[in-house]
Amino acid sequence: MGFSGHLVFARSDGPLPAAPVFGSLDEELKGTVRTGESRPGGWQMLEFDAGTWDDSDLPSLVEWSGAPACVAEISDSSLALVTGLDTTGGRWQAWLNLDTAARLLVEEPDDVEDQLLWLDTPEFHDAVRQRRAELDAEIPTDAESAVAWAAAAGTSVTPQPAKIEELLRSHETFAEDPFSRLLDELGFPRPRSADARDGG
Repeated sequence: MGFSGHLVFARSDGPLPAAPVFGSLDEELKGTVRTGESRPGGWQMLEFDAGTWDDSDLPSLVEWSGAPACVAEISDSSLALVTGLDTTGGRWQAWLNLDTAARLLVEEPDDVEDQLLWLDTPEFHDAVRQRRAELDAEIPTDAESAVAWAAAAGTSVTPQPAKIEELLRSHETFAEDPFSRLLDELGFPRPRSADARDGG
């Protein structure tokens, strides 16, 4: 079983778990929140188990921090839906691991009696290919929106949309990995742990 939950990326001068937006969590839930990679400039990552994070928390977090933030909703480590928000309300979304996402997003016909049999039909595979093509067609817009969001965050490196598109079309065993790489490609400072591994 992989990880299911949310990876939250935001900026804070102090420990991110102390943000008021998380004040409504009871002590038991707070104890399940884990601190992930940190990046220079106050950028921090938090890991929330499924059911802990609420979609309405993202605007509150952006308002409190005064900086753009994003969250990756991870499903069993096999796919992720990334949502970014900036301080002006600009919002973007992108899927990671499109093949898996396409299979998930295909709508099951009403007359299907056995889901397992449906998953092995030519109709299902055709529907997956069509949904995959639709997701792929959205990638250039998703990449442009992500680059604009990173610019609003004040990243010092100008991202290359072509590399963002390539990453959004890639597939990794664990969806957490392309999410971290996406932040790298968007120009955020490399995690301190990565700098240490690289000798930087």
